[in-house]
This record gives sequence, structure tokens and C-alpha cells, in this order.
Amino acid sequence: MVIQKFEEIIAWQKGQDLAVQIYREFGAHSDFKFRDQICSAVVSISNNIAEGFDRDSNADFNRFLNFSMGSCSECKSMLYLAERLGYTSRESAEKLRNLSMEISKIIHGLKKTLTTNN
Repeated sequence: MVIQKFEEIIAWQKGQDLAVQIYREFGAHSDFKFRDQICSAVVSISNNIAEGFDRDSNADFNRFLNFSMGSCSECKSMLYLAERLGYTSRESAEKLRNLSMEISKIIHGLKKTLTTNN
């Protein structure tokens, strides 16, 4: 199956899901710097996938997938901090971290596919 549009990419879909969950969890949080940082990181996951997909080459797409993976890691790191600061429960942070890790694995697989098809 050939992907025709970025909306078909599972990592993009799950990145959007994670963003919705993060916004629900932290969108009204009073620590504005924390909130803005985690929300910025999570939105970058799906946005970088979308932007890279519409570039002219697999090399460009791969570069944006790297940015997306970095944003997953940043989000995951922020979730550890949120838990330590008491901004969220351990269970909620773990659930969100697991989704972040799942997205990273999917992106890694997509990167391997791009490398194999070159």
C-alpha cells in the first residue's frame, strides 16, 4: 500500500491522539511555562510528520521524522517531570509516556521503510 496523504500515516494519527490527551491533561495548567513547553512538543510530533511527508524527497521526510522522534522524547521527558512535580498522576503519566513510546517505534519503522526503499 502506498500512502497518498499524511493523514493515512498511523504515527501522525497517534500523534494527534497524544496531543489531544496532553491538552486535556495540561491545557488549563497554571504553570504556563511547563504547559507551553509540553504542548509545543506534542504538537510538533504530528506536524513534523505532515510537513516532512509533503517534502520533495525521502531524505527530507526522514529528516522531519527525526524531528518528530525528538519531539516524542521531549514529551516523554516532560511527562516524567510532570509526575515528579505532582502535576499528574503516575498512572496518567505512564499511559501518556507509553503512547509516546509507541509513536516513536512506529516512526522508527517508517524510517527503516524509507531507507529500504531508497
